Amino acid sequence: ELEKLGLRDDVDLHVYEVPVEYQTVQRLIPALWKKHSPQLVVHVGVSGMATTVTLEKCGHNVGYKGLDNCRFCPGSQCCVEGGPECIDSVIDMDAVCRRVSALGLDVTVTISKDAGRYLCDFTYYTSLYQSRGRSAFVHVPPLGKPYSAEQLGRALQAIIEEMLEVLGHSEDKINCQHEH
Repeated sequence: ELEKLGLRDDVDLHVYEVPVEYQTVQRLIPALWKKHSPQLVVHVGVSGMATTVTLEKCGHNVGYKGLDNCRFCPGSQCCVEGGPECIDSVIDMDAVCRRVSALGLDVTVTISKDAGRYLCDFTYYTSLYQSRGRSAFVHVPPLGKPYSAEQLGRALQAIIEEMLEVLGHSEDKINCQHEH
């Protein structure tokens, strides 16, 4: 749906479906970062427990015990051997949540600090580690429970555009501080 809607004209949108497989994530996420050198990667995952569109603040390195779609689980139960326990996104998710909520969309947006220690969290941590925090993860409920594909597409469009805006402002501050 987001691919149909697109983003603003100055944004190149690349959409990929990432299989629910630990080993594929470990191979694919770094390859996508290398191929595109993006300003930001936003991962979107479906959560059967979600009733809102949820912005995840951080990814976790350890605690992965569930088998993936290939019936595999990392023996180490972690994403990156020796990596930090938790990596926060550089994006201020509270600000994004406030800004998107103020737009008056017919979708509720919330914040979370735990993406669930399965492939969503594993993917997020892997991307955060690869990008030094320049990643985001959005959990969405299953289609029709309660939102339509159109509602979710519009919400993701607004969320990603706000993330880019917030990221741009934080980079302006960082650049300004380095010039002194």
